[in-house]
Amino acid sequence: MPSHHLPLGTSPGRRAFLTGAGAALAALALPAAPAAAAGRPSRPFGRYGSPASRLTSRTLYVHPSGLGDHTSVQAAVDAADGPGWTLVLAPGTYRETVAVSPARTGMTWVGASGDAEDVVVVYDNAAGTPKPDGSGTYGTTGSATVTLQGADFTAHAVTFANDFLRTDLPGNPGTQAVAVKAQGDRSAFFHCRFLGHQDTLYADSMSLTAFARQYFAHCYVEGDVDFVFGRATAVFEHCHFRTLLRTDLAGAPYGFVFAPSTARANPYGFLASRCRVTSEAPDGFYRLARPWVPGSDPTAWPSLVVRESVLGAGIDAVAPYANMRDVYPWQEQRFAEYRNTGRGAAVTVPENRPLLTAAQAATATRAAYLGDWRPAAEVCR
Repeated sequence: MPSHHLPLGTSPGRRAFLTGAGAALAALALPAAPAAAAGRPSRPFGRYGSPASRLTSRTLYVHPSGLGDHTSVQAAVDAADGPGWTLVLAPGTYRETVAVSPARTGMTWVGASGDAEDVVVVYDNAAGTPKPDGSGTYGTTGSATVTLQGADFTAHAVTFANDFLRTDLPGNPGTQAVAVKAQGDRSAFFHCRFLGHQDTLYADSMSLTAFARQYFAHCYVEGDVDFVFGRATAVFEHCHFRTLLRTDLAGAPYGFVFAPSTARANPYGFLASRCRVTSEAPDGFYRLARPWVPGSDPTAWPSLVVRESVLGAGIDAVAPYANMRDVYPWQEQRFAEYRNTGRGAAVTVPENRPLLTAAQAATATRAAYLGDWRPAAEVCR
């Protein structure tokens, strides 16, 4: 997505986030994996079986040191031909790009420990990164560490990361670096992490006319510029959005949490319910959202509802929204809030805080957005 001349920069030591030692991650407070019983030998796949004792005939095991069926996630995806496969990922860092094609429907990825910090799929391509074959740069879409196109994809306790830093390509404006591009309908993520800077989580669909539904529960997403963006119908419940410090900028704004690009015909865009937004940056240095009307869809009508969420002091309460292009003013988009709290939610300039009525809020729900789909949180046993 265009940066629109936001200066380049990076936060120091951001690649250290993969160790799980950062203060921002400590604030996430995801449930910890159960401790192993005293004297019991460690099992790399936890309670999810092993190659010698599979959960089902369509379960594959991935282990970075060779104790599973495959050592890379992509190799396991390639081997999972057809629908309904489960990939159990042992703790480790998988430095690779992964693509799940539309033909691989009903795929589930399970982090074996139950703690997303233990299972990390990461790479460092950016929009401006040159392709090895000399055919140009990756572009925003091509920068994704993980691309998910199959319908009915589910992930439990997995970290998706893009650890590209702006200093990797000094002076290059192509700093968009996607951790996940999700395009399939009925994509669900439970207790997952999405780590990056600009354009971290691309919640999209397979075409302008496809209204892909996506669900994120108890997830953690961090970034700086437009780091949750796209045209999907995406519901976020009990999620934590964390805005990052930028040492390259002298003043606000550092960036934007949401940048929806909802198709005009789609009544539902992004819904964040009972979430929270915290920040590493100084107070008021981030905006909550700006609308993205891409060149591929100039009729887009971005939609975002943030309700019953805690907006920390990092969000500019006076001007929480901004334009990406002045020809598409945010005031003409479908942006609204309902019963948010926190310093970033204070209504200081009423015309800058579009609020839902109680009657309108009654239609801004998970059930309304997801329709006949009920995401299942249960992990296979």
